[in-house]
Amino acid sequence: MHTIALAALALTLILPNVSSATIVKIGFVNSITGPEAPIGENLINGVALALEDLKMKGLNVELIIKDDAGNPKQSVAAFERLVTRDGVAAIVGPYSSKCANTLTRLAEKHKVPLLIPVASKDEITRQNQKWTFRLSATTYDYAAILIDMAAKLGKPKSMAILNENTEFGTSAAKSAKEYAARKGITVVAHEAYAPGFSDYRPTLARIKSLKPDLVFMASYVTDAILLMRQAREAGVTPQAFLGAGAGFATVAFAREVGISNNVFSSTQWTGDVTWPGARAFNKRYIARFGKAPTYHAATAYESVMIMAETAAKTGGNPDKIRADLKSGQWNGIMGEVKFSDFEGYTNQNKHQMLVEQVQDGVYQTVYPPKYATSRPVYPFPGWKR
Repeated sequence: MHTIALAALALTLILPNVSSATIVKIGFVNSITGPEAPIGENLINGVALALEDLKMKGLNVELIIKDDAGNPKQSVAAFERLVTRDGVAAIVGPYSSKCANTLTRLAEKHKVPLLIPVASKDEITRQNQKWTFRLSATTYDYAAILIDMAAKLGKPKSMAILNENTEFGTSAAKSAKEYAARKGITVVAHEAYAPGFSDYRPTLARIKSLKPDLVFMASYVTDAILLMRQAREAGVTPQAFLGAGAGFATVAFAREVGISNNVFSSTQWTGDVTWPGARAFNKRYIARFGKAPTYHAATAYESVMIMAETAAKTGGNPDKIRADLKSGQWNGIMGEVKFSDFEGYTNQNKHQMLVEQVQDGVYQTVYPPKYATSRPVYPFPGWKR
């Protein structure tokens, strides 16, 4: 388990009720190594920009970053170390749903506020737990925005689902099934696979024979790319390919123009959305890191800003941090953020989702119309060789 310590220590603009003599420690758990490292890199980059902004605000915040390699056991070890040895007041992270769902129980046990930036499994905030907060949307939100869009553009009647059998993938598939039923769309095939699977051809051949109007997919980066390569080989041509964020909303996926073009992905943020500071963040990220950010970078940035500012204002008191997170409202690069209780969720942000589409190797925001900067290409026009 790797540990990185970073500090934002400038004292030029101390917020009210914040003592310049007090350093508030915040933990951050992320997948820096392991199979999810490509996405974890986006989170770390977003955090780096947050630290710069905290410094400009004059906050005495020390952020202690730990790597869990996407492994729940390592995530638990990181959490325990942050709380018992590093003495953090609160924790942001981790990335994956399987790790985040595990850490919610530790947050309750230690009474330490946990703010989850991006893990989307529905059940994470459906356990009536007081110390876990989630900025991220849920897998239900991921599925609903995509299916809503498809229903308005093409009136689909059938859908196939392909998902990895992780907690994220299983939750996304369940959500897609439930929402499809609400929209009168029949699920004609549902196939789950283990991460790192190498041959989707038999499954894709079966899906092709069923001729579904939609193909809904939930996967991380490597599998998303391979899945689409083999979908092209098999000649699968639905009205639309729908990717539930994650691997379908990354720079690496968009670069595979031959197989990513015209694929839709639900996302929590885009570089051209009109939320306060979002476009400036996008330009700044590109200038700093030489590539466009994904929504993971934006959710990590905003989560660290919210948690660090709240912790500093309360002097690092966990009970006060929890109370302020519960009652607070924010409006920044992720739009309006408020942690509410609704529809069985506890401390869940009701986030506005977006749909982006790869068009000539570039993500374009295409839905909802209120936020769209480009027109969606629908139906899928076929494969280019």
